[in-house]
Amino acid sequence: MAYSPFNLSGKVALVTGGNRGIGLGMADALAQAGAHVAIWGTHAGNNAKAVQSLLAHGGQAAAWTVDVSDETAVAQAMRDVVSTFGRVDSVFANAGIGGGAKSFSEFPTETYRRVLSVNLDGVFFTLREACKHMVERASAGDPGGSLAGVASLAAIEGAARNEAYAATKGAVMSMIKSIAVEHARFGIRANSILPGWIATDMTQGAQDSSAFAEKVLPRVPARRWGQPADFGGVAVYLTSDASSYHSGDSFVIDGAYSIF
Repeated sequence: MAYSPFNLSGKVALVTGGNRGIGLGMADALAQAGAHVAIWGTHAGNNAKAVQSLLAHGGQAAAWTVDVSDETAVAQAMRDVVSTFGRVDSVFANAGIGGGAKSFSEFPTETYRRVLSVNLDGVFFTLREACKHMVERASAGDPGGSLAGVASLAAIEGAARNEAYAATKGAVMSMIKSIAVEHARFGIRANSILPGWIATDMTQGAQDSSAFAEKVLPRVPARRWGQPADFGGVAVYLTSDASSYHSGDSFVIDGAYSIF
């Protein structure tokens, strides 16, 4: 039989924040590789558009309007996904928001709390519910599963005036390592994904900045902005059986920016 680990037929992938940006880039590649795809997003209209684009690849796709900072909503949505598709093989906890300040000394507490509630609590709730399902499956004789937390270069480099965002992304990396160690016995692996400068709605201000174009973009060895589609490969790999022994790692996708 030919080696075809990247054929995702029969696998079910969930992508939070999957209706645009990096999340949609991952969801689109997963669908093209044959996976059934579930997406969570807070904007029903964007969810509907994303589902239509995913269905064009011939598989199954569905969306739920979910605020990942709501623990009850996350638990119910996970049950709904499992009920709809029968299982979940991979989960990409990608939903997140920005939120900086003029300076750390002036950082608003309400901004800090909001960023943590989505970027950290949301990942915690999402992956905890995914683990419940995958551990139950493993206990019934069907082990395996892939969990991914989308962090950021802000987790490993100084992100001035973005202390709340940076804190959440560093915490996601630590959480992923703990999950990986605890759940390996169930065939479940967990990894982090660290995007660099990616052209999404969150970075629109930087994209429109002449100063950024002159001072920062030339420091990216790839000499371009990253695109959501650049995350399709890692999503397919982590969902596939090719990554069955790859866990506790961090995938830096930044055009070599962080090492230049």
